[in-house]
Amino acid sequence: MTGTVAATLFGAEDLRVVEGDLAPLAPGMVRVRFGAGGICGSDMHYFRHGRTGDFVVRSPLILGHEVAGEIVEIAGAAPGLAVGDRVAVNPSRWCHRCPRCLKGRENLCENIYFMGSASKTPHMQGGFASLFDATAEQCVKVPATLPFAAAALAEPLAVCLHAVARAGDLRGRNVVLFGAGPIGLLTMIAARRAGAAAIAVVDIAAAPLAFATRLGADRILDISGGTGELEAAAADRPFDVAMEISGTAAGLATAIETVRRGGTLVQIGNLPGGPLPVPANKLMAKELDLRGSFRFGPEFREAVDLIVSGEIDVLGIVTGYRPLSDAPAAFRLALDRSQSVKVVLTAA
Repeated sequence: MTGTVAATLFGAEDLRVVEGDLAPLAPGMVRVRFGAGGICGSDMHYFRHGRTGDFVVRSPLILGHEVAGEIVEIAGAAPGLAVGDRVAVNPSRWCHRCPRCLKGRENLCENIYFMGSASKTPHMQGGFASLFDATAEQCVKVPATLPFAAAALAEPLAVCLHAVARAGDLRGRNVVLFGAGPIGLLTMIAARRAGAAAIAVVDIAAAPLAFATRLGADRILDISGGTGELEAAAADRPFDVAMEISGTAAGLATAIETVRRGGTLVQIGNLPGGPLPVPANKLMAKELDLRGSFRFGPEFREAVDLIVSGEIDVLGIVTGYRPLSDAPAAFRLALDRSQSVKVVLTAA
């Protein structure tokens, strides 16, 4: 057995850094020493509520799916990989056999296991651990000069690249984003890269909106005191595409109200579980295209390439680094939107 230390969730607000053992490495697997990991919105939902959306934590769960590290052991064939390589780790384990995989929509794999997720029972453990195992396919080699933190953020960038692809052709379009957290900011960058002519970012918190301005938003709209300014902006220049990232029923309802007739709405944020109040008649009367966007497929390797090339600077959204050993405090910091946009865990 090999010892590891992991940030493990036992229930809502009960995150502990605990010691454990890893079994001998199974054939076809790669053992990775943790380098860095980003705390995601879904991690924070698990931390606060013991669930995210319809995925409920039913047994201790090691969190973390935005991770990168160094290979320390390989069992069997791992083409292109060697001990000592730095890797960005794709948290998705696809079956490649189900109808969705065979159609090229691996993110909808019917047998998927996803690191740090309670979507299956037993849960698939995550990567916020000093050592963790992955398949060779999950490991994408990156240059030794690339910071672990940058490699770890390939995962949220992939989410945003997939969401922008789901929105369709954005060239020349007027886009509004609801939510200025890490996914909102990276979606803004991805939408700009895809040719969006103008991008407005909507939120109820001033600090992340200021961050959006620094990263290139054409307009920011603080709706904490009401939606009047947003409505005026939509009347002045109708929004062709709305992207809902906040994961709130209010955000979805406002997006439906805001996007122009015949427009497109992409739901990216993970909404609360169970039935939600949604102005569905507006979907019908405005003939909107409502599209879901779930995780990512081949966009993960695209995200790695964009980060390695320097075309997208993912570290520009990071506001704090904390050691893995201090994970509970790091989660509390990440939850404070007045102080944080993106918090990254590091090995030390």
